[in-house]
Amino acid sequence: MAFTLDKFSLQGKVAIVTGAGGRKHSIGEAYCFGLAAAGATVIAADINEAGAKDLASRLTEAGYKAIGAQVNIVDQASIDALVKLVADQFGGADILVNNAALMAELKYEAGVMGADNAEWDRVMNVNLKGAWLMARAFAPQMIARGGGKIVNQVSAGAFPAQSLYGIAKLATVGLTTTLARELGGQKINVNAIAPGNTMSEAGAALTPEGSAYHEMVKAMCTVNPFGQPDDLVGALLLLVSPAGEWMSGQVLHVDGGLILRP
Repeated sequence: MAFTLDKFSLQGKVAIVTGAGGRKHSIGEAYCFGLAAAGATVIAADINEAGAKDLASRLTEAGYKAIGAQVNIVDQASIDALVKLVADQFGGADILVNNAALMAELKYEAGVMGADNAEWDRVMNVNLKGAWLMARAFAPQMIARGGGKIVNQVSAGAFPAQSLYGIAKLATVGLTTTLARELGGQKINVNAIAPGNTMSEAGAALTPEGSAYHEMVKAMCTVNPFGQPDDLVGALLLLVSPAGEWMSGQVLHVDGGLILRP
């Protein structure tokens, strides 16, 4: 049977994107618009309820199907409320994109040895445990609907990890492969995307033009060293659509050739 472009269609699918309302010109925003353009009904979820609903409003104004919802990905009661909302309004979810994370909010100057217990726990809770809690909560809906797709957001900053952020993202790679093994028998594919230096609002604030890191990335990348949030959408659509059905437990590096690994 010949490959056709309709394998990228998400018509009839329900997709949740976390971290989708905290900032404009964000990766979460780009993911929501990309999923909606492919035909999915999108739940833009964020701890910032007003931001999530604003994004959903912009999606509906563009002619897409979307709602905004508040969720705290480290609070089980908040997650349970989102699970109920999705079940009541849409019958369940088919796609979960674990995009929410702390990055620009973190302090990197003190390094790992200079971090305290509270900072370690905060980063690991949001950037690792939150993805696990969300996957654990929504996998039953996917199983009931005949399968689904989970995509975890990791980072070029995990290869190698050189910060609490990088450690948490590298651990999320382990979560990805573990969930891929455990959930594959229920027809749930679990993969990850590792963005490079993305000029989202958060990324631009963290690595401004002229900074030492900015110049290092320019020297290391094989092609364009600085991407935009929209540059990640193609990888996402591959991983959540029938076009990528034979992929699970993988990390797609979308970074201009910054991280060169098989």
